[in-house]
Amino acid sequence: MFIERDVNNHKKVGTIEVVAGSMFSGKTEELIRRLKRAKIARQKVEIFKPSMDVRYSVTEVVSHDENTIRSTPVENSANILLLSGDVDVIGIDEAQFFDNGLVDVVIKLADMGIRVIIAGLDMDFKGKPFGPIPGLMAVADYVTKVHAICVRCGSIAQFSHRLSEKEQVVLLGEKDIYEPLCRSCYNKAKK
Repeated sequence: MFIERDVNNHKKVGTIEVVAGSMFSGKTEELIRRLKRAKIARQKVEIFKPSMDVRYSVTEVVSHDENTIRSTPVENSANILLLSGDVDVIGIDEAQFFDNGLVDVVIKLADMGIRVIIAGLDMDFKGKPFGPIPGLMAVADYVTKVHAICVRCGSIAQFSHRLSEKEQVVLLGEKDIYEPLCRSCYNKAKK
């Protein structure tokens, strides 16, 4: 993934990259890796995350492996557009928690020549498409689907199974509340 150049007028051509998958699949780890590489290339980088996500840090994006990168917490997707400024690359973590306006925001940023890298859960704990992620995947130039390992059988896991009985869609938690499961183990656990 890189910033493309328009051959005719040498303007930057923005791109949209989505990294999606279940919990514990390495989405944030991949986002951080791509953003750090952009910084090494001396590109101006800005990272955003939903202000509600304070699990590890208020002002940093933190992977489950405790890799970190500084971020700006925002209340809604419109704030990303307002705060983007003069940048080459924008990273957005936990995109599933943003409003559906994020799709239009990301398109505008890419149309401005910015590389936008987004990480988020593609499905909620019920196995349903989550927030703006399906729309973002539809408009993306590149989609990377990452997988965890099923904690019950060791197969590839694509589901975030909730261990709690709580029914609200948004419930922040870690291994105490969620576990990655393959399709077979997920279907057994739902019964």
